[in-house]
Parts: sequence; C-alpha cells; structure tokens
Amino acid sequence: MNEALVWLVVLALGMGVIGLLAFLWSMRSGQLEDLDGAAVRVLLDDEDKPLRQHPDDMEKERGREPGD
Repeated sequence: MNEALVWLVVLALGMGVIGLLAFLWSMRSGQLEDLDGAAVRVLLDDEDKPLRQHPDDMEKERGREPGD
C-alpha cells in the first residue's frame, strides 16, 4: 500500500512538471498571443474577408491582365 502511494505521488508530480513545461513552451512560442482574433474570425462571413485570393484577382489589382 505504501509503495503504491509513493508511485502515485511521483506520477502526479511528473505530470505537473510536464504540464508546467507545456504551458511555458506555449507562452514563449506565442501560442497565446491573439485570443480575441480567433473569436472575431468565427463571426465573420466568408464574403466579408476572403482568406485567400484567386491569382487572377491579384493580377488585376496590380494592374496587369491575368496570364501576362
């Protein structure tokens, strides 16, 4: 019984350290920088702001005809 309790305490501490390291990694890598941006993008319609433009449309904006 005592030996099982020791293993459970070691396991709990190890999982806590792993969780802390994962949190610190996410803070340093910028994973938590823009929390409001994702919430606003969900509310936008597809017509409001396209995620990607068609290459022909990009050429027209530059003042060139597609395929030149």
